[in-house]
Amino acid sequence: MNGADGIADIEQRRRALDPSTSFIVQAPAGSGKTELLIQRYLMLLACVERPEEITAITFTRKAAAEMRSRVLAALADARQGPPPAEAHRALTWEHARSALEHDRRHGWRLEDNPARLRIQTIDALCASLTRHMPVMSAFGAQPESMDDALPLYREAARATLALIEDEGAAGELVARLLAHLDNNLAVAEGLIADMLARRDHWLRTLSAGRDREALEGALREERQAHVARVMALWPADSALRPSAEATVEDCRHLAETLLTRAGTWRKRRPEAQALDGNEPLRTALHALRRLPPGAYSAQQWDALEAILRLLPVALAELKLAFGAHGRADFVEIAQGALAALGESDAPTDLMLSLDYRIRHILVDEFQDTSFTQYRLLQKLTEGWEAGDGRTLFLVGDPMQSIYRFREAEVGLFLKARSEGIGCVRLEALRLSANFRSQANIVEWVNGAFSRVMPAQEQVASGAVPYSPSQAVHRALDGGVSVHAFFNGDSAAEAARVAALVQKAQQVAGGTVAVLVRNRSHLEDIVPALKRVGLRFRAIEIEPLGHRQAVQDLLALTRALAHPADRLAWLAVLRAPWCGLTLADLHALAGEGRATPAAVSAEALTRSSAINDLFPETLAGAPARVARHAQTDPRTVWELLNDEARLARVSADGGARAVRVREVLRRALAQRLRGSLRDRVENVWLALGGPACAQDDTELEDADVYFEYLEEREDSGEIVDFAAFEEGVARLFAMPDVTAQPGDVQILTIHKAKGLEFDTVILPGLGSVPRRRDPRLFLWMERPARRFRAGDAAQAQAASRLLLAPVRETGAPRDPIYDYIVELDEEKESYESARLLYVAATRARKELHLLGDTKMAAEGGQVVLKPPGAGSLLERLWPVVCEAFEARAAHAPSLAAAGEANEPRDNGGINQELRRLATDWSYPVLPQPASWQEPRPAMLERMDIEFSWAGEVARQVGNVVHRWLQRIAEDGLERWDRARLESMQEVFLRQLAGLGMDEGTLRAAAGRVSSALRHAIEDPRGRWLLGPQRESRNEYRLGALIDGERRHLIVDRMFLDQHGVRWIVDYKTSAHEGGDSDAFLDRERERYRAQLERYRKALAGTAPDAAGEPATQLGLYFPLLSGWRDWQESG
Repeated sequence: MNGADGIADIEQRRRALDPSTSFIVQAPAGSGKTELLIQRYLMLLACVERPEEITAITFTRKAAAEMRSRVLAALADARQGPPPAEAHRALTWEHARSALEHDRRHGWRLEDNPARLRIQTIDALCASLTRHMPVMSAFGAQPESMDDALPLYREAARATLALIEDEGAAGELVARLLAHLDNNLAVAEGLIADMLARRDHWLRTLSAGRDREALEGALREERQAHVARVMALWPADSALRPSAEATVEDCRHLAETLLTRAGTWRKRRPEAQALDGNEPLRTALHALRRLPPGAYSAQQWDALEAILRLLPVALAELKLAFGAHGRADFVEIAQGALAALGESDAPTDLMLSLDYRIRHILVDEFQDTSFTQYRLLQKLTEGWEAGDGRTLFLVGDPMQSIYRFREAEVGLFLKARSEGIGCVRLEALRLSANFRSQANIVEWVNGAFSRVMPAQEQVASGAVPYSPSQAVHRALDGGVSVHAFFNGDSAAEAARVAALVQKAQQVAGGTVAVLVRNRSHLEDIVPALKRVGLRFRAIEIEPLGHRQAVQDLLALTRALAHPADRLAWLAVLRAPWCGLTLADLHALAGEGRATPAAVSAEALTRSSAINDLFPETLAGAPARVARHAQTDPRTVWELLNDEARLARVSADGGARAVRVREVLRRALAQRLRGSLRDRVENVWLALGGPACAQDDTELEDADVYFEYLEEREDSGEIVDFAAFEEGVARLFAMPDVTAQPGDVQILTIHKAKGLEFDTVILPGLGSVPRRRDPRLFLWMERPARRFRAGDAAQAQAASRLLLAPVRETGAPRDPIYDYIVELDEEKESYESARLLYVAATRARKELHLLGDTKMAAEGGQVVLKPPGAGSLLERLWPVVCEAFEARAAHAPSLAAAGEANEPRDNGGINQELRRLATDWSYPVLPQPASWQEPRPAMLERMDIEFSWAGEVARQVGNVVHRWLQRIAEDGLERWDRARLESMQEVFLRQLAGLGMDEGTLRAAAGRVSSALRHAIEDPRGRWLLGPQRESRNEYRLGALIDGERRHLIVDRMFLDQHGVRWIVDYKTSAHEGGDSDAFLDRERERYRAQLERYRKALAGTAPDAAGEPATQLGLYFPLLSGWRDWQESG
């Protein structure tokens, strides 16, 4: 029954605002959980002595930014405007007014000091704890956090495997592991690196995992538990019911007797038919057939023991790698935070301080908690007692827990709801009002997911039952539509997606999104959208390494770094800036007298940068070229410098090759100077790389590549190119920069979580995900036997831990490993249902479901095959099968047609050779403004602040910016006045290289030196350039601001000790007259709009890369040691 204001769960929402009680709130999709969090936060602000007593924790920076922004907006609305008409917004306004009054009485001035609001990510909280206790956290100096630590995981794995050279225990363990893996070092390295990335889950199992007797006892208990389940499900009056002493083998024999191989009841067995309809018994009997043995074989245990003893060594190597690089992943920082807090019987000073300072903790998206994060909350609340005024408020939705691949464990939400966290007991609340979707969608979701999701809650397997919602909005036309396709007709499905998008834009209006489970599902959809002229924004969809411009840049990087890399050099000559034909490449690099082709067709086709290397030949040409081509043993660079060899190339090809050769000659002469990023970018510019770009998006992709290259280079080189290319493969290309905000968006379902759209289209539901890669070992915690209520310690001790080593290379299937895989697939199946729920609940007005299954004609009838195992359509099949059957009945010809489907034409090799014109040259640049030494008489009449305006000032500014970036990245301790004085010649060379007139060089170099000296000696400059959290220098970004595409570079950005994000721009303006303060004030107004654009760009296009959302903007004038800052204006 609805409350007085029409909201079904109003009493639950009011209850959640009790400041004296701790709660865990289940908030389904569209239930307005963020509004509830903000209301509680504002309510608590009106109760505490200091705002720092409240800590609000989120799991993403975007969520933290949104929450902080909405809290500040609520305070601003309450300060300036009347109460709103809507009941829920009016309640927020009332709590904000109370918080403002409390603010006024205590003199907090939150409007001017927003950093006092402790709203942060859990990773930021952990980093803060480790900074306060550098020794206890074992970090010393605070490491830089890194999102992608795979290179360091691999480094640690290689260091671990290198111990095979040792004669001690570690070498023997490595030898045992390698023997199990057929001595494949590459496989071993990958498996160890993968385990290091997942260590948050398995660290707890290491000590228990070494007890063979306990592990085998767990296997036997698992077997007996299945027997007990079968006995409980078997009808008491059945003649075949096993005896109380029945073993696993007895029950397995019965299963073979009664069930077919597929697990259905045998039709010719009367005993089986008598049990027909007992679905739980059938399922249990079939599962019993796959039970593992009750003990490890000698070989299994030898491998498992070696793995469990070797992993601590790998962990130690990982810590060394983190220390050597001064970086760490979020798991390491979280574990350091736990160490910094100490133990319950020996808390650290930091723990005691936090126990005094923090009185209220709020956690958003609690269903995404990992084990380490859960343990952190336990420690933070360890000394809390009932009635002491301290509260814990957890909000989340276990139905939306979809991040197992990030170590999130939905069972922790269920555990906290039933047991509390530590000493804190939590009152459970459930919200039900849906403020997002129209009534037709809400009703369909209620009916569908009550069937799709499991009926019973299970902590161990992550089974979460469905919790229904009630629509706040009335029903509209339309709602949910099912579109059935058959026999892999992906082209028809893609065409339907395009038609639905067009219809939604023309008829329904509003926002439209295409959501997919995997990026591979877009293979046909993106071309279909382009064919009908639809623009779209693909958010983190296409890997950066698939873009032609980036492939060409990667080849150029390899060629400059390794002149003997034949494949890279051929790719450079084939790229659009040169564009040699196959005939010219063959004339230049083939038909030698020496060895057979060193560049195999397989290697060439493996490089997408030259996937069109053989356009003039027929299919299969790469293999034929590899068989018949003969290569000269000299490098391609040497061949380019052989005039006789160049004479064999066509006139057009020769002209192209010579132009490129001269650019590369200058670059190779400078190989040992400057950064690799600068060398590659300068060569790319000189070759005409920007002119080869087909649109602005390719230029954005190039910028992303250059930024990554700069991040990964070490002393002007890439140490591990394989790891570098892996890193590039994990980056994503920029979305279409010309797309407008109203164009259709394409996202993965995971990326769409938290968003909403008027129309949502879900294609590819019939696609089957690929099987996951093997793990070094698998583990699974199974629920304990039942004990007396309150005997939690006994239950915890009795939980069963199942472990299995990776399968031996070349060996038959491992029954224990395969059994744990099945248990994990059950958890994956439950998460698939939740993923489908997240996708469906993004829709406000219309939801379209598109899927494909097999159909065949048998005996004159159309027979539908069940969807592929693991597909989203399989989970949804009980709900949509009737729609598929109806569609199949109206299109029986599809069944016959499907059996004769031809393989899909992928278009073959791209035959087009895209390249610059032969006579291409740089466009004529505008004449730079010349600067002449003013006559002394003129100086008296000139305003000195403009004396360096024009090209000279710009060039001085460029050099100063470059060196300020270098100083910040090197560290201030490596820079002093003496070093700057020794670099005068360097400054002169750089300015000369920018084209500065010789007569102005000395004065300009003096300005550079003076600006840098002030920066490293001025306290403000040292603070700006010193070590800061999440610091960025010359940070490049593109954004759509006020409807206009902008390309921006932020000079310096970081988070200070209060969590405030600083956006700083360097200005090399000079002012040698009076009233410098007035000058600086004018400069602030002059550049205010520029820095506001930076702020908007960071908030609008890169929320996950921005720091804490409270933002300060600043201008630093190194020549004047001047500074102006102000708070964001919106």
